[in-house]
Amino acid sequence: MTVASAPRPSILLILSDDHGYGDRSLRGSADARTPHLDRLARSGMSFENGYVSAPICSPSRAGLIAGAHQQRWGARWFDTSAFPPADRPVMPEILGAAGYRTGYFGKVHYGPERPGDRACPDRHGFDTSLYGLAGQSFGRLHYLQHSADAVRERGEEASRVHGVQPLYQDGVEVDVTGHLTVTLADRAIDFMGPGDGSRTPQEDPFFCMVAFNAVHNFAWQLPQDELDARALPAHDDFDPQLATYADWYDGAISPHLENGRAYYLAQLEIMDREIGRMLDHLEATGRRESTLVVYLTDNGGSTCNYGDNTPLDGTKYSLYEGGVRVPYLVSWPGTVPAGQSSEALVSSLDLLPTFAALAGAELPAEHPVDGRDLRPLWEDPAAPGHAALHFDTGFQWAVRTPRWKLRWVAPDTPYRAGLRDVEHTDIGSGLSLVPIGESSDESAAADVSVAHPEAVAELRALHEAWEAQMVQAG
Repeated sequence: MTVASAPRPSILLILSDDHGYGDRSLRGSADARTPHLDRLARSGMSFENGYVSAPICSPSRAGLIAGAHQQRWGARWFDTSAFPPADRPVMPEILGAAGYRTGYFGKVHYGPERPGDRACPDRHGFDTSLYGLAGQSFGRLHYLQHSADAVRERGEEASRVHGVQPLYQDGVEVDVTGHLTVTLADRAIDFMGPGDGSRTPQEDPFFCMVAFNAVHNFAWQLPQDELDARALPAHDDFDPQLATYADWYDGAISPHLENGRAYYLAQLEIMDREIGRMLDHLEATGRRESTLVVYLTDNGGSTCNYGDNTPLDGTKYSLYEGGVRVPYLVSWPGTVPAGQSSEALVSSLDLLPTFAALAGAELPAEHPVDGRDLRPLWEDPAAPGHAALHFDTGFQWAVRTPRWKLRWVAPDTPYRAGLRDVEHTDIGSGLSLVPIGESSDESAAADVSVAHPEAVAELRALHEAWEAQMVQAG
């Protein structure tokens, strides 16, 4: 079946948190076991050059939900990120207007959102939701504890650090127990429904967005049975006896946390298992071939959380490939060709125009949408993608074309020093040009900026033209 002749599909969008590019068994990882992500890849298309629009979660998520560069409303880094402006329709509003049931289950982190803000899913078009406001707790949600009692027992400092506050169900506070990854999958399955014939894909398609907290750091927060199954010791949360939070945090990330990689892999395996349960549900209810499933993560893997971005350089926070190139899987049996891969440049911003085209929905004419419909790539995996992708956090920027990547980091920026001290991550410094179409190597030895001044000039001009558009939009 071609895309043009396919009926409107239901859509399951799965967004994980900090998943390392190399942490999939299908990619040859020595220790990551991801049979259901591999199953998803084998049933559809893998975009080998799939990117998000920022190397950190808040601006990346803001761009994804709007299908537009978040710089258009000034969202560049943690300190400036925000949900899109109120007059800009976003993904669930656009799909809901086309007749889709809409549900959101998971982490919310577009900026410093508060209960009742437009950033809350029930305030921007989702009919049904269960979510946690991670912007109130350093971008984190606790894996196990979400209740008023947990806040009282742990104290305000621990709550602020780990996000043990109650979740919100359709905007109303609720206490939730159990592993968060499992809970979110349960709620998503309930929302997708039994497929008992009371609704048909043609009459009532759904848009279900599942935004897992996994595999964000503090991954040792595991149920006892999961620890026992892996022979892993329990590990305490924040120790208030230490002088500062930073002192404790340094012992809770790479390279200081004993069993750190094992905890990370445990959370990854649980998430993979829950993705498998959602796929099983679609198959059992006869809706797998009428549902488009998309998986990606919000930014590159976090090496301080023991993520592995092999073969890419760099990590979350940086504009090396390891900060912005992510696992990007699209599956729709019978429509998207199985077991295919594409080398085209694609972006998380492409999801909104793709979903809207499939739904027969109208995109907002008054607001630019920077993504492109992915459907031509399903018809022809060799078709071209974006001619250039742009990234800008304010103190670092990059331009990626099929052949080149130009990257710049402000010398001696305090952001670089802070990330080196707190996250054990070096984002680099100065200007570099690498032939990224030939190799993912972004080391100093791969820099050819001196040998190719014409390419530097061309990409600088591209960045300046793009930046001018963003400034005008503001």
